[in-house]
Amino acid sequence: MSDKKVIRLRRARRSRLKQRELEAVRLCVYRSSQHMYAQVISADGAKVLASASTLDASLRSGGSTGNIEAAKKVGLLVAERAKAAGVTQVSFDRSGFKYHGRVKALADAAREGGLEF
Repeated sequence: MSDKKVIRLRRARRSRLKQRELEAVRLCVYRSSQHMYAQVISADGAKVLASASTLDASLRSGGSTGNIEAAKKVGLLVAERAKAAGVTQVSFDRSGFKYHGRVKALADAAREGGLEF
């Protein structure tokens, strides 16, 4: 593994330990160069309550999947699905990524969709 990835995973592990202490339902985000993924995971980490990604058929038809607009769509979709599952309060797990660009756009869109961080 590259040093950059190791450092990111170390940051992610630190934040996840804190979220586990708080026993919070978490909105976990992963980004690759081409896609964005978001999952709402139960407090014990055993079950995925809702998920959305740019791989969903409704989002793929809209053009590019690796930009800020696509991240906003994923944020709105995961918020809608989480509310349908009965979840409104989540802890934001950015998986060690900087809170900037696509990660920030997804978080802002999820807030607009009705999730509270």
